[in-house]
Amino acid sequence: MRDAATIAGSLAGLAGAGGAVSVAVLRRNRTSIPSGHALIRETDTDPLPGVIRLRLTGMTVPVVPGPHGELFLGPGAPQPGRTLRRLVLAPLFTRAQAGSGRLFRDQREPFRLVVQFGGPSRDAETLLRAYRMLDQQLRDHGSLLTRCRDGVLAPSVVTVTVTGIVDVRELLAAQRDRYAFADGTFDDLGSRSAPPGLVPTISEAWSRRFGWDGRDPITAEERHQLHALVRAAHDDGRAVRISGLPEGSRRARAAIWSELGAAGVDAIADSDLSGLARHLRRHPVTVTSRPAPPARVARRPSPRPLV
Repeated sequence: MRDAATIAGSLAGLAGAGGAVSVAVLRRNRTSIPSGHALIRETDTDPLPGVIRLRLTGMTVPVVPGPHGELFLGPGAPQPGRTLRRLVLAPLFTRAQAGSGRLFRDQREPFRLVVQFGGPSRDAETLLRAYRMLDQQLRDHGSLLTRCRDGVLAPSVVTVTVTGIVDVRELLAAQRDRYAFADGTFDDLGSRSAPPGLVPTISEAWSRRFGWDGRDPITAEERHQLHALVRAAHDDGRAVRISGLPEGSRRARAAIWSELGAAGVDAIADSDLSGLARHLRRHPVTVTSRPAPPARVARRPSPRPLV
């Protein structure tokens, strides 16, 4: 675990000025948005405070491997201090510890943290070493993370998913005890090689299967396909995260957000964080079905367990 100085620094990072979340804001009794997922731009200098302030319950963070066993946020060469550990992991886990095992007072599902590996290097060995960096950092906070041990899934405060240009499924599957999961697609439904304990979330770009851009009414065929895919994923024990929406006006994007919500998509991902949060507060996701639990699930005890 981190030492007292690191923990204090993380708290200061959350409560300080310069766009950080104040203590008063952190204590404000606002409900979280279970379906709101932030897509962090590479130019965002300190992404977590804004996500917490808006009460979004997930975020996708682009990272690149760098020196000293660290993963760095942002484009170009790694910049000192802009590490995943310092800007995301440390303050996230500090908040959970301060909240007796919750990031938000009304948290009922794990916070979805998606670590997206990228960078100029496409060397598989380099990127697999980067995953091992992440794995070690996660183990420092194992009690707050969703865990899979010998095929038994134990949900906790934060669920970490690995995605990007490196496929870590084989590496993850070989770990008897792990704190990270792989992203999937709708093609993984019913796959024995990608069970929900390894691939708990289906994640696809909207444009991969749909052509509607939100400007005109959606066709009956595409609406039916969307609802059928989400229902099939839930029946297969997986959550659904949709990103990659067409570029366009906020009104057009809001039309797509509404259709995703009506279909029961678990995580609607967008880089327009304030617009997405405002829309989902006014139009909460319709819970048409829930992901069926995997065959073997264990829930860990905690001071205030998620329910």
